[in-house]
Amino acid sequence: LSGCDSGFGQATARHLDIMGFRVFASVLDLQSPGAQELRQSCSSRLTLLQMDLTKTEDIQRVLQHIQTHTNSTGLWGLVNNAGFNDTIADAELLPLGKFRACMEVNFFGSLELTKGLLPLLRSAGGRIVTVSSPAGDMPFPCLAAYGASKAALSLLMDTFRSELQPWGIKVSLILPGYYKTGTTCDPAFWNLQKQQLLASLPQELLQAYGEDYVEEINQQFIQFMKVAVEDLSAVVNSITEGLLAANPAVRYYPGQGLGIMYFIHRYLPYFVRDLFLKGFFINPKLPRALRREHHNDVKK
Repeated sequence: LSGCDSGFGQATARHLDIMGFRVFASVLDLQSPGAQELRQSCSSRLTLLQMDLTKTEDIQRVLQHIQTHTNSTGLWGLVNNAGFNDTIADAELLPLGKFRACMEVNFFGSLELTKGLLPLLRSAGGRIVTVSSPAGDMPFPCLAAYGASKAALSLLMDTFRSELQPWGIKVSLILPGYYKTGTTCDPAFWNLQKQQLLASLPQELLQAYGEDYVEEINQQFIQFMKVAVEDLSAVVNSITEGLLAANPAVRYYPGQGLGIMYFIHRYLPYFVRDLFLKGFFINPKLPRALRREHHNDVKK
């Protein structure tokens, strides 16, 4: 189970431990508050492992450990939960490094971990449950790097689902609504990221969009996250069902409002979908270079 420092991973690790399972929970930092909490609240069956999904040596060390401890039994389930996104902005404003960082954790890290554990999963005829995002299915404003990495992850897992059928391995995707996890609801974190983005922007881009444009996006996102759901149990239950149900669903959609969101996405015209996502999530103001007052200033 990857990404157990906080959020869905931490809650799922605790839940599976209470149910009596042997859990290997990976965390980015063994000394993090989340790791300490798991140490205190879980039984000795739970093993905490340090793993940074961007580091092959970390993944290999974890694979080695799990192999050693499950060789006789095989591995019943893998939960790919770790996810990363630290900047909210238009795709043009995001440095390429942000796209790469999202792909490294959300796609390549999960791919390497899954491939490494497949021999053990095949011998047990086990399960793969992966936490993706509706942002991988729909063009949420200002989430291009995160959304693109989750789109790649969702397609990868759909392909694994098809290819691993003969081995008896069942593969499920979890596409949660908006929940309070980790730093997602910390305004100080997002304000710092916004400052760093503004400092890194080329002058021409900053002129074209305007600092107030980036400020406004950040404010809207912070407002949006204030109504995020604190109770993570719907997601934990979906992950658990993906691991244990005789016939798990291919996709789970825990969270409110996802039904209407997917209906609009699948059946209504593009302009309606875009309007809906802007109204629901972030509706940026006009970039500075497109505003009337800017044109008037230029004319003067």
